[in-house]
Amino acid sequence: MYDTIRSESAVSQQDIKISARDVQVFYGEKQAIKDLNVEILDKTVTAFIGPSGCGKSTFLRCINRMNDTIDSARIAGRITIDGEDIYDRRIDPVQLRAKVGMVFQKPNPFPKSIYDNVAYGPRIHGLARGKAELDEIVERSLRGAALWNEVKDRLSEPGTGLSGGQQQRLCIARAVATSPEVLLMDEPCSALDPIATSQVEELIEQLRTQFSVVIVTHSMQQAARVSQKTAFFHLGNLVEYGDTDDIFTKPRDSRTEAYISGRIG
Repeated sequence: MYDTIRSESAVSQQDIKISARDVQVFYGEKQAIKDLNVEILDKTVTAFIGPSGCGKSTFLRCINRMNDTIDSARIAGRITIDGEDIYDRRIDPVQLRAKVGMVFQKPNPFPKSIYDNVAYGPRIHGLARGKAELDEIVERSLRGAALWNEVKDRLSEPGTGLSGGQQQRLCIARAVATSPEVLLMDEPCSALDPIATSQVEELIEQLRTQFSVVIVTHSMQQAARVSQKTAFFHLGNLVEYGDTDDIFTKPRDSRTEAYISGRIG
């Protein structure tokens, strides 16, 4: 499958941000991902779709080593970002997560002020040399998350006091404050109303000019709206990966077609 995906993508090595080769993931004796091979492009939104429990969130968590926190998890194969093996023992997972931001399904602002939520990452990674520089990072991140105008006069108020959609955009601002190169989003709109979902989707479109964005979604409509590339997972296998339009209109694999048409999933 790897050679097929690579040849049909027809991209240069410079376009590839994340590469996975022969990746397998186990939780104890259970195999969650089987022999996954894929190349994810820079400055592109890539959607992972598929039924619940098919491996898409598991692989997403591999990209910033979140599975390291699960004692039973075991990962084989190779995942690189810009050609660097992220599971090399010399790689500090904390530093990796500054480079690979993550936004979760449910908004999870820290029990801190709006300002301190965004400033947290730059502080612990030493990205600001003083208060003025930190102020600049906070404002830039909140503007990048399309939230600045709504909160600029109440930065000292708790982030938990914002609406659900605002909280999710605050979490996005927190994720981009460390100037990551990759932004992972695990069902970022599933807890939001349609208006907030639309705002986050518009934001994703803007963010892809700066980052490689990878989004897990159960909504095929959302995948079609926001992504340029789509990967379909089923029973731990990456079944098909390609241009989003092709995946939805002329899938090559019968399992993809069955999922898209609603016959499985």
